[in-house]
Amino acid sequence: MLSASGAIASRLPEPPAVLQKPALFLDLDGVLAPLAPTPDAVGPDARRTEVLRRLTDRLDGRVAIVSGRTLGEIDRISDGAARAASGVHGLQRRRGDGTFANRAPDPAVRRAVAAFDAFAADRPGVIVEDKTLAAGLHYRQAPGVSAEALALAAALAQETGLALQPGSMVLELKTPGTDKGAALSAFMAEAPFIGAVPIMVGDDLTDEHGFEAAEALGGFGVLVGPERSTAARYRLEDVAAVLDWLDQIEGGAA
Repeated sequence: MLSASGAIASRLPEPPAVLQKPALFLDLDGVLAPLAPTPDAVGPDARRTEVLRRLTDRLDGRVAIVSGRTLGEIDRISDGAARAASGVHGLQRRRGDGTFANRAPDPAVRRAVAAFDAFAADRPGVIVEDKTLAAGLHYRQAPGVSAEALALAAALAQETGLALQPGSMVLELKTPGTDKGAALSAFMAEAPFIGAVPIMVGDDLTDEHGFEAAEALGGFGVLVGPERSTAARYRLEDVAAVLDWLDQIEGGAA
C-alpha cells in the first residue's frame, strides 16, 4: 500500500531534523515511552522529560502529547513536561494556555467497564482500564483471548453506540465524537500552533487519524516501529530513535 505521500510504506525514510516552523504532536506509548506489559508499568524518565522541555522551549510551545491515556497519566509519565496535551483520543484536551476543552462522558461507558470487568474476572492477564470517558481492555499478557475480546467489544459497540478503538493489544470503547486527528486539528486553530507545520509522530492504528490530519494541514506523519501500510510519510525505528530525532530538531520561523 502507498503512504499519503505516495511512497511505498516499507521504504519510508527518516524524517528531516531541520524543519520550517514545525508543530510537534507526539503519541506517548510506543513513541515517547516503550510499550510495557501493563499501563501502570510506564513511568517518568529523566531523558524524556529533558528532551520534551528543551524542545518545547525551542519551538515556542508548539509541542503537544496526543495519547489514548488520560491527561493525568500523561502528566505523570511526562513529569509535567507537556504544556499542551490531549488525552483519551481527543476527548480530553489541555490547550497551550492551560485551559481545557473536555467532552462529557457517555453514560454507556459504565456498562462497558462492567462488561470488561466480568470478562477479565476469569481470564488471567487481562486488565481493565477505566478512563471515565472510555473503557480499555488490555490483553498484552493474555494474547490468546484476542478473538473473544474483539467479539465482546464489537457487540458492546453495536449495542451502546460507543466508538470501538482498536490499539496495540488493547481494545477501547470510548465516548464518540473525536479522535487524535480531530485533536490535532483543534490545536492547529489555536495559539501557539496557528500557522505552523503539523507533524504527528505515532506508532499505532489510533495514530493514523493524526497522520491524515497532519498531511491535510500541510504537514506529515512519522510512523514509529515496524514497517506497515500507513498514512505517514516518514518512519523512525523505536523510542530511542524518536528521542534522538527530537533532540536534533531545529525549527525556523515562518
